[in-house]
Amino acid sequence: MSTPSSQPGAERAGGPSVRIGALVPLTPPGWVEAGRHLLAGLELAVRDVNDAGGIGGRPLELVVRDTAADPQKAAAAVDELARLGVAALTGEYHSVVARTAAARAEAVGLPFLCSSAVLDALTEEPATWVARLAPAQSRGWRIFADFLLGAGHERVAVATQPSVYWASGLGVLRDHLAARGGTVTELDLTALTPAAVCDELARDGATALLLLVGHPEPAVPIVRAVRRDRRLAGTLIGAPAGQPEFPGWAESLGDDGAAIPFLRYLPESLSPLGVRVAAALRERLAATPSFVAFEGYDTVTVVAEALRSHGVDRVAVAGSWPHVAVEGTRGPIRFSRAPGIGVWQWAWPPIQVADRDPANPARFRTLHTA
Repeated sequence: MSTPSSQPGAERAGGPSVRIGALVPLTPPGWVEAGRHLLAGLELAVRDVNDAGGIGGRPLELVVRDTAADPQKAAAAVDELARLGVAALTGEYHSVVARTAAARAEAVGLPFLCSSAVLDALTEEPATWVARLAPAQSRGWRIFADFLLGAGHERVAVATQPSVYWASGLGVLRDHLAARGGTVTELDLTALTPAAVCDELARDGATALLLLVGHPEPAVPIVRAVRRDRRLAGTLIGAPAGQPEFPGWAESLGDDGAAIPFLRYLPESLSPLGVRVAAALRERLAATPSFVAFEGYDTVTVVAEALRSHGVDRVAVAGSWPHVAVEGTRGPIRFSRAPGIGVWQWAWPPIQVADRDPANPARFRTLHTA
C-alpha cells in the first residue's frame, strides 16, 4: 500500500524533494491504531520541517509503505524504497517486523531510524546503518518489574501467546523478578480460554496477571473475565506492552480497562516543544496522542537534522548517528552504543508506568517513573 506524499508537490524553488521512506502498520493484522498514531507523528514533523525551510531549501517528502505487521512485506518495502532513492528509512511499530526491516536495511545500505520497536536484538550483529529511538525491551520491562515489586506483587502470572517479542519480554520479567525473590507462572493462551485463565489464577495464588497478548483478541475477553470473577477481586492486571495507551482500549473495555498499568515512553511533563506538538497531534488524530505519535515526530526531527548537517548521501546519514543531537518532544536525543544493543540507541527515552484513572478512564495517572 502506498500513500501520497505528505508534502504537496515534489518540486520547489530549492530543487527536488528529499525523500525518506516510512514503514507503518496501516492494515490488519497490524495494530492499525498504533500505525495511525505513528504516521500522524511522522507526517506532522515533515510538515514542520518544510514550514521551517526544508532541507537546505528542498522539501522533505515522506514515502509511506504499509507493513501490515508482515516481516516479508517490510523486507520488500525496504528493497522498493531503496530502489526509489530515499535518503533514509523511518518508522515501524512491531518489533518482529522492525527486526526484518533492520536486517534488510543493513544489507542494502539504507539508513534506518526505527521509531517504536523495542526488541533488544533488533539486529543479530552490530549494525552500522540502523539506529533506534524506543528504549530496549530489557530496560522498560525491568522498570515494570520493579514497579510490581514495589507494589507488593512478588507472585506474578503471565498470559502469553507465541511470539519472539512476547517470549523476550517474559524472559526479562522472569529473570528480573526471580533475582529479587519473585516468581512467574506462564499461562499459555494457545491452550487456555479466558475462563480457564481465571481458574489457573485462582489456583496459583498470583496477585498480578500480565497480558503478553494481542489486542483486542484475546486481551479484551481476558480482562472482562478476570474483572467479573469474584475469586480474583484485588488481582492486578498489567499490560507492559502498552495496549491501554490507545483510545481503542477504553472504547472496548470502558471502566474495566482502567487501573491496568502499562509502559509509556513520555516524561512527567512535556517541554514547550512537546506541548505544541501534542496540541497539533490531538487536532490531527481527534484523540489524545499516544507516545507512539511522539516517537514518530521525533524520528523525522532526528533524520531531518542528520540530512541538514551531514548531507543527503546515505553513507553520510548513517555516519551521523553518533554525532547528531537534537531537542525532541520528550527531551534531548543523542545516540550511543548501549551495552548488549547492536544498533545506535537513544539511551534512554523517558519511561513511565501509567494507567487509566478509574475515576475517569479518559485520564492517565503516572504510577512510577524510571
